[in-house]
Amino acid sequence: GMAEEMIRLVSTFDFPDFERDYRFVSMRHPKEYPLNRGRLVSNDGLDIDIREFFDYFEEVHVKHSTSLQSVRKGHGAYFVGPLARYNLNFDRLSPGVQAAAKQAGLSETCLNPFKSIIVRSVETLFAVEEALRLIESYEKPDAPAVEVAPKEGIGFGCTEAPRGICLHRYRVDDEGIIQDARIVPPTAQNQKTIEEDFVEFVPKHLELSDEDLTWKCEQAIRNYDPCISCSVHFLKLDLDRDSLVTVGRG
Repeated sequence: GMAEEMIRLVSTFDFPDFERDYRFVSMRHPKEYPLNRGRLVSNDGLDIDIREFFDYFEEVHVKHSTSLQSVRKGHGAYFVGPLARYNLNFDRLSPGVQAAAKQAGLSETCLNPFKSIIVRSVETLFAVEEALRLIESYEKPDAPAVEVAPKEGIGFGCTEAPRGICLHRYRVDDEGIIQDARIVPPTAQNQKTIEEDFVEFVPKHLELSDEDLTWKCEQAIRNYDPCISCSVHFLKLDLDRDSLVTVGRG
């Protein structure tokens, strides 16, 4: 079908030879590829309930940005999104989707962020399969909603958005009015990892022209699909090949 053809198409793109030893974080479910349920896990041993998120992660201010950046306490940057889900949950994909990934040249792990477009295509095939499964197995419930009496408390929620884990925490009073809300979006969680990619990638590709290097840097950012990629011309590259490379948003 079209989903399989898309995987084959994007796998033919020219990808830079670039890999790093990333710290991946995603949800993981005992039986399913993660979407709405599961625990938070990493490739270096983390395995926690979503209610423990703020015990292990924190948002910090950095001098060069107005955006908060998320880090793992005592560890630093981490990577959420398609590559994280794929590397931590390949065994949760159906045999057909696994086969499509391998036919596209992927193994059970992928450490090249430029190949995230292949992984996104693989996840699209999974999403099509999952949508069909849900439609075929749908049973109309007795009631469209469950009546809930308001009471004071704190609630957590976490989903795998396309860009990665999106964490919500809400505190409500005894009337059900929200008193405090915290949302940690995936873009903020990947920000530090994106910057570290630049530190590693740019010095190794100074042989490229300014135009080609700018193009590759834009690709390096779009690997993570941040909101700023909605704008076509968003990167200003000030390049001093003799001493320093400075990259910033235009």
